[in-house]
Amino acid sequence: MRFYKKIFIIFTALILLTDVCFPKAALSISVKKEEEMGREFMRVVLEHFKLIEDPFIVNYVNKIGNKIVSALPPQPFNYRFYIIKENVYNAFASPAGNIFINSGLFEAMENEEELAGILAHEIAHVVCRHISQRIERQSKIGFITLAGIAAGMLLGLEGKGTASSALTLGSVAAGQSISLAYSREDEIQADQIGLKCLNKTGYSGSGLLTMLKKIRSKQWFSPEEIPTYLTTHPASEDRIVYIGSWLEDSEKPSGQVFNIDPYDFQITHARFVSTHGEESLVLKKFETRIAECPSDPIALYGYGLVLAKTGNLKDAAINLKKALEKRAFDSHILKDLGRIYFLDGRYEEALKTLETSLNIAPDDIECLFFLGRTQTGLGRYGNAENTFEKLIEKDPDYNQALYFLGDAYGKHGRLEDAHYYLGLYYKNEGNFKNAEFHLNKALKTDDPDKKLKIKEMLKEISKNRMKTEDRRSKLASTFSNKF
Repeated sequence: MRFYKKIFIIFTALILLTDVCFPKAALSISVKKEEEMGREFMRVVLEHFKLIEDPFIVNYVNKIGNKIVSALPPQPFNYRFYIIKENVYNAFASPAGNIFINSGLFEAMENEEELAGILAHEIAHVVCRHISQRIERQSKIGFITLAGIAAGMLLGLEGKGTASSALTLGSVAAGQSISLAYSREDEIQADQIGLKCLNKTGYSGSGLLTMLKKIRSKQWFSPEEIPTYLTTHPASEDRIVYIGSWLEDSEKPSGQVFNIDPYDFQITHARFVSTHGEESLVLKKFETRIAECPSDPIALYGYGLVLAKTGNLKDAAINLKKALEKRAFDSHILKDLGRIYFLDGRYEEALKTLETSLNIAPDDIECLFFLGRTQTGLGRYGNAENTFEKLIEKDPDYNQALYFLGDAYGKHGRLEDAHYYLGLYYKNEGNFKNAEFHLNKALKTDDPDKKLKIKEMLKEISKNRMKTEDRRSKLASTFSNKF
C-alpha cells in the first residue's frame, strides 16, 4: 500500500509540476479584471451575508492567513480573511484574494494547524486563479448571476439557506449559471501549493488532513446531508491519500519552525464559541470543563463570556476574575472584564480595568471602543472624543466608533460635528435616509473644505441609493417572472 501511495504522489507531482510553478489560470486573466470581480463579489457578500466583525477573532484569523501568504512570492493582491455567519461546513476563495470560512467550519476546528491548513488551501486557489478563471469563461456576469455565485460558494451548491435559495434561483432565472465545484486537478494543485506554504511557515500540514477527515465524517447516508465543503471541494478521498502520503514522505518544515503556542487559538476559539454558539450547549460545554479542571483559564474565560451573553453579568465578572488569577497580564481577559463592568453600569471599575488592558495592548481597537463608551457614561465627553478619534485613526473602518463619537460630540454640545459623524455612520450602514438627514444638518459648518466634502458625500449617497433601488427592482422582477 505504501508503494502505491508513493507511485500516486510521484505521478500527480509530474502531471502538475508545470502548473504548480506557472499556473495556467494565472496567465489568462488580467489583475485589474480580477480585482473588479473581487470588488463586485465583496459588495454582494456584504449586502446579503453577515460577517463576523469581532476584531479579536478577525485579527487572529488574518494574522494566520498573512503568515501563510508570506511564504509566497510577491502577490498582485492584498489577501483578506473573513468568517461568514453560516453553520454549514464550507470555505471558499473569491477572486482577488478574499478568503471566506463559514462559522460552522471554524467552530469545528480544534487547533491552529487546522485553521492554517484550510487557509493555505484556499490561498492556493487564489494563487492559481481557479475561481476567477471559471467566472471569466462566462460571456457576461451581472449582479444577479454574481449573487447566485456568491450564494453557491458560501452556502453550497444546493442552496439550502434562505438567502442561498433566493439568490441561486435568481441566477438561474437570469439564464446564467456557473459550475462552482473545483476539478480534481484544481484541488490537488491547491493542496500541493498549500502544503508547501505551510511547510515554509513552520506548520506540519497535518491540520489540513485532520480537517478533511473531520468534514468527511459528517457525510452520512443521504446525499442531502453531504457537507457543503465536499460539494465545492470534491475528490476528498484522493486528497486524503495524497496529503497522507506527503506527510509520511516529507521532511521536517524547511523554513523557520515556529513555536505554535496553543493559547492564541484556544482563547480566540473560546471567545468565538461563547459569543456565536448555541447558548445552552456552550454553557454545558464550559461547565463540564470547569468541573474537570476548575482553574482552567480558557474554560473560565469562555464560561464568563457566555454568562454575560445570557445577562448574568455578576457571575460573568466573577469567572473572568478567576481566569485572571491564572493569566494576570492577559489583555484580552482584562478587556472583556472591563466590557462586562461597563455593561453592568460599573463605570469606575470598567475605566480602571480597560486602562490597564490598554497599557498592555495599546492598539486594541475594541478596548478603545469600550473605554470611549465608559468615558461617555461618566460624563467625560472630551476624553471620550479623544479616545474615539484615536480609534478611528487606527481603524477607519470601525463604523460603530463613528456613531459613538457623534454621540459624544452631541452630548458635549458640538452639534455640527455630531451630525457629521452620525451621517458618516449611517452612510456606511447603507441607511441613506438618515445619512442625508445628518449630513444636511452638518452643512451648517463654517469649514469650507468640510462643507465641500459633505456635498460630495451627499451626491455619492444619491447615486448609491438609486443603484440599490434599481438592483432590488430587477431582482424582484426576476423572481416574479420566475414564479
